[in-house]
Amino acid sequence: MLDSARTVRVSGDDTAALHRRVDDTDAERRTDPAAARTGPAQEAYCWSGLTSGGGTRALWLLLLPFMVVNLAHWMRPDTHGLPRLRRLYGALVRLLALTLTVLFTAAACEVALDLTAWQCAGSAVCSAHRSWLAFLSPVHHGWWSLPGRRLALAATVPTGLVALLWFLSHRTWAMYETQRPPGDDQEGVPDTDPASPRPALARPGFWYGRRIVARLRGAHTAAGFLTVAGALAQAVGHHDAASGGTPALIGRLLLAAVGVCALAAVWVVCRSGRSESVRDMRLNGALSTALPWTSLALLAVTVLYAGWARAGWRSSGSLSGDGAFRVLALAQALLVVALACCALVLHRTTRRSGTALGGLGGPAVGMLACGVAGVMTGGVAQRVADWLDGGATPGMGTAAAPAPPGLLSWQASVIPVLVVLLLVPVAALAVRTARAARAERPRVEADYGVGRGSGERADALRTRQIADRRALARVTDTAPRLVGVLAGAALLLGAAAVVLSWISGEVPGRAAEDAGPFVQAVADTAQGLGSWFVGFGFLAFVTLGRLAYSRPAIRQTIGILWDVGTFWPRAAHPFAPPCYAERAVPDLTWRIRTWTRATGGRLVLSAHSQGTVLAAATLWQLDPATRRRTALLTYGAPLKRLYGRWFPAYFGEPQLSELHRETRCWRNLWRDTDAIGGPVGAREGGALPGVDRGPLRDPLAYGRSTQRPLPEAINGHGDYQADPAFAEERAALLQALLPVLPGQQRRPGPPDGDAGRGTDAGHGTEVPPAERGGPQGRTGRSSA
Repeated sequence: MLDSARTVRVSGDDTAALHRRVDDTDAERRTDPAAARTGPAQEAYCWSGLTSGGGTRALWLLLLPFMVVNLAHWMRPDTHGLPRLRRLYGALVRLLALTLTVLFTAAACEVALDLTAWQCAGSAVCSAHRSWLAFLSPVHHGWWSLPGRRLALAATVPTGLVALLWFLSHRTWAMYETQRPPGDDQEGVPDTDPASPRPALARPGFWYGRRIVARLRGAHTAAGFLTVAGALAQAVGHHDAASGGTPALIGRLLLAAVGVCALAAVWVVCRSGRSESVRDMRLNGALSTALPWTSLALLAVTVLYAGWARAGWRSSGSLSGDGAFRVLALAQALLVVALACCALVLHRTTRRSGTALGGLGGPAVGMLACGVAGVMTGGVAQRVADWLDGGATPGMGTAAAPAPPGLLSWQASVIPVLVVLLLVPVAALAVRTARAARAERPRVEADYGVGRGSGERADALRTRQIADRRALARVTDTAPRLVGVLAGAALLLGAAAVVLSWISGEVPGRAAEDAGPFVQAVADTAQGLGSWFVGFGFLAFVTLGRLAYSRPAIRQTIGILWDVGTFWPRAAHPFAPPCYAERAVPDLTWRIRTWTRATGGRLVLSAHSQGTVLAAATLWQLDPATRRRTALLTYGAPLKRLYGRWFPAYFGEPQLSELHRETRCWRNLWRDTDAIGGPVGAREGGALPGVDRGPLRDPLAYGRSTQRPLPEAINGHGDYQADPAFAEERAALLQALLPVLPGQQRRPGPPDGDAGRGTDAGHGTEVPPAERGGPQGRTGRSSA
C-alpha cells in the first residue's frame, strides 16, 4: 500500500496495524524547514489479519451457514416507522439462526449416537469390520457394550462440538466485541435526537455488540447441550416407557426439563435485540448466564440416567431421528415464509428502487443458509453411513447396514433436480451476456475514437476484449435474480422432500419400487447422485479448509470472500465468524480523532473496494469537527452497487446522501469494467458537486502509441492508483479542505473533471505540503 520496501509499524499488532515509510515516521514532529516533507505523508492501515490471518482461520469455512444467516439480519428493507415489525423481523432471523445450531448438533448426534454407537456398534456384522468399535460391541460383553452406555459415551462427540463452538465464540468475542469505540462510555446516553435520527452506522452502539453476542452465545450453547440431552433422553426413555416404573418416570421428567429449558433459550433469543442508539455497557442477565450451565448440568444427569444397566436391552433398527429432522426442516420453512411476509410489508412503506428482490433479499439469503447447512450436515451423515455400510447407497443396503434418517436421503435427492432447474437461468444469462458484449463493441470504439474518420485503426480482437470485460462486469447486477431463483426452488423442493418423506416413510429408492421401472430408475438415479453431491460438497469444504490452513495464498483468497460476510456485527448467530469492523472501525476512529486533535491537520481517507465500506462506517462515527478536516476518496466502491442493493436500510440512497452532506469533500472513481465497484450516485443540491467521476477509461489506451508502446492492461477492479484521475482527485480534495492552521493558505487545485474507470481496496489520510507532516493513509488488505 505504501509502495516502499522500507516501512515501519507505528501502532497496532500483528492482526491490524498502522504503517508508514521509514522516512515519514516522525513527519509531524519535524521543525527544521530543510528536513520537512514537500508532500503529504502517507500512512496505511492494514487489516488483512482480521479476515485471513493464521491458519486456524480455515476453520471458519465450517461456520459458513452461521455467517450467511447473520447477513439476513442486515438485509432488512429500509422502512418508515413500523418499529414492532422491524423487531419481529430481527426475532425471526435470530430464531432461524437458532435452528441452524440445533441442526448442526442434531447431525453430530445422528453420526455419533445413531449411526456409530447404536447401529454399527450394536451390530455384530458392522462392528466386526471396525476394530476401533470392538470394545462397544455386545459380542464381547464389555462394560461399555450396554446400549445406554454406548450412547452416553457417544454423546461426548456432539457435546465437544458445542463446547468448541462456545470456546471460539467467547475467544473472538473478547478480541472484537469488547473493543470500545471512542466517545461517551456512559450507559444509556444516546447521542442522537429522536426527532431526527442519524443513520444506523452513525449510532454510538452500532459497533459495540458486547452484550447481545454474550446473550446469544449463552442461548445457543444451551440449545446445543439440550439437543444432545434430548436425543439421549429420548432414546433411553423410549425403552423405559415400555417397562414403566421409576426409570420411565425419570425419563419423562428429563424430557420435560429439556423442554422447559428449550423454551427459556427461545425466550432469550427473542428478547436479544440490538441496542444501537446507546452503548449498552450492562452485563448479562441472570437467565442468559445461568441457562448454559443449567443445560450442561441437565445433560450430565441424562448421561448418568442413560448409563444405568438395563437387563435385556438390545439395540436394533435406528433411533427415531427422522421426526426431529422433519420438525427442524418444517420450522425453518415456516420461519423463512414468515420472514418473507414481514420483509414485504416493510418494503412497501418505502418501495426503495434498486432493493434486491423487492425486499426479499433477507429471506432468500436465510433460505440459502439453511440449504448450505443441510448440505454440510447431510453430507456428513451420508458419508459416514456410506463408510460404515461398505459402499452401498445410504438406506439401500442390507437391514444390518447403518442408514441415516430417510429425510436426509430425500433432501439429497432433490439436489440433482435443483441443479437441472438452475441450468435454465444460467444458460439464459450466458446468452444475454454474449449479446450485451456484441452490442458493446461499437460503444468501445466510439469511446476510444477509433475506426472511420480517426487516426487509429480499429482492432477487432482488442475491441472484443474490452467489450467482453464490460459485459462480464454487469453480470454482478443479475446476482439477485439467481439468488432468488435458487432460494425459491430450494424452499419448494425442500418442502416436497419433507412431505414425501413423511408419506412414504422410506428413502426414494425404496419408495418407488412399486411405481414402475421408469419412476424407480429416476428415483434411484436421483438418490445416488444426491448422495454423491452432498458427500462431494462436504469433502470440498474439508479439502478447501485443509488447503487454506497450509497455503497462505488460498487463505487470503478465502479472506477476501469473507470480507462482506464478516463486516456486519454478529446480530443473529453468535457462532458466526467475528465482525472485523468492530475492531477496524474503532481503530480508524481513534487514529483520526487523536491525530487531528494533536496536530490540527487535515487528511484524505483513501479507500478501495471493501475498504470504502470501512471508510464510510468510520466517517459516520466521527464528530462534526473532525469530519470537517477529513476528505474521502473512494475507488472500486461497492457502496451502492452491492451494499446499497442488499443492505438498503444501512447503505441505501438516503444514507449515502446523508454521508455526502456530512462529508462535503468526497469523490468516487469507478470503471465499467469493474464487477464490484461502481458509482455511488449520491448527489447534493446547491453548490456542492456530485461525488462520482467516471466511468474511467480502462484500459487507459486502446492500442499502441509512442507514449505507450505496449498494450495496456484491462485493470477491472484493481490498480486504480495508476490512473491519472486518482492523483488529480487526491490533490483536489486536499485543496478543497478548509485551512485549519494559522497562516495556512488554500492554493487553487485542479478542477473536478470527468473520466475514468477502475476498482481496488484500501483507505488513507493525506496532508498537503503546507502542513509539513500530516499523514496520508490508506486502509485495506495486505495490498491496495
